[in-house]
Amino acid sequence: MTPIDDHPLRYALANELHARPFPVASAPCTVVFLAIKKTDAAAARDRNLDMAHLIDLLNRHGAQHPQPGATHYAGQIGRHWLKWEQHTEFVTYTAIAQNVSDRAFNPADFEVFPPDWLMASTGRRITSIMMRVVERSEDALVTQALSDWFEPESLAVASVLDDSAICASDFRIDPAGHMRFALFVSKFAGQRRTGRILQRLCEIETYKAMSMLGFARVKDLMPRIGELDKKLSDLMVQMTDESAAPDDLLLQLLSTSTELETISARSSFRFGATGAYEAIVNQRITVLREERFQGRQNFADFMMRRYDPAIRTVKATERRLQALSDRAIRAGELLRTRVDVERSAQNQALLESMDRRADLALRLQHTVEGLSVVAISYYAVSLVSYFLYPLTKIGISKGMLTAAVTVPVVLGVWLAIRQIRKRLE
Repeated sequence: MTPIDDHPLRYALANELHARPFPVASAPCTVVFLAIKKTDAAAARDRNLDMAHLIDLLNRHGAQHPQPGATHYAGQIGRHWLKWEQHTEFVTYTAIAQNVSDRAFNPADFEVFPPDWLMASTGRRITSIMMRVVERSEDALVTQALSDWFEPESLAVASVLDDSAICASDFRIDPAGHMRFALFVSKFAGQRRTGRILQRLCEIETYKAMSMLGFARVKDLMPRIGELDKKLSDLMVQMTDESAAPDDLLLQLLSTSTELETISARSSFRFGATGAYEAIVNQRITVLREERFQGRQNFADFMMRRYDPAIRTVKATERRLQALSDRAIRAGELLRTRVDVERSAQNQALLESMDRRADLALRLQHTVEGLSVVAISYYAVSLVSYFLYPLTKIGISKGMLTAAVTVPVVLGVWLAIRQIRKRLE
């Protein structure tokens, strides 16, 4: 077999498809999940700090370190199995411990992440989850547990993956600061399927929280966008009724357009990320293949009523901002056209004025030329007369001699000046 060189990235790209396996879990177990995000410029953060924070946690348990530059890790820390993942804007920690506490959603379960370690984080918590995974029992007992653990008004519950499990959450932050999820696993559901379900639930909550950052940004921007919208409308009215100087309007319009472009540039990443995160949330809910449990609202219903309006607001604001920017650009083009037309009219009037002045200058020049002929002729006649004075000795008087040369000299001077002007023109 003829050897062939592999592309240097071939194995790395192939292994990337298998780099983030689903966790393996079985009921009963407790899942503790944490997502940390830097407040500002999270996408451009120093990712080495994320790794250093993970290594600090591993050192506390004497666990093996990940490879340098790794973006994911899985291993045992004490009695917990830990999964760490590094994403574009955040990092996530998933810790799974066998068995469950006697007290449902016991805050002590979160102590797998020590308080001082949490305080040393490079970012802030964007979400955290306490998930209780138990074996599925009779529906009446499941219903009672749901009533005890969650707020009925916002509870979302569904049977997922062909009745492999019942998952539930009210998407509220409990007194300990965590989101609560419950997973009732059927006996025939394997460990890998259970792991996929709990992974999807964590992803739904994480990406929901991340996409809601776009809604928070929109709430901050909406007052200023409203002001710019009104200002732009006022400028358009002034353009229509010609109540202000075009140059002043153009400066105000350019200022408004610049601010709109600045807002759009600063918000484009967050708007784009919100759209991407929303797509992931909906995709993760879809792959759960939900079926209703006792006629209650499922996760898709909850998102449709509580989550989708916020995302539609973000998208509507993004479209509004783009529409305002386009309006400002079109208004600027119209106003510049108006200014150009007015300046063209001013230039035309200036050219006409210059033509009139040139015509007057030409007439003045002709007048000067006539006077020049007289002056030059005067001096020329004098010179010629001096030159011909010897002729007075033959009986011609000086007056007669001067009179005789005046006409030829004047005519010669006039012809000479005319010839010079023709050459110059």
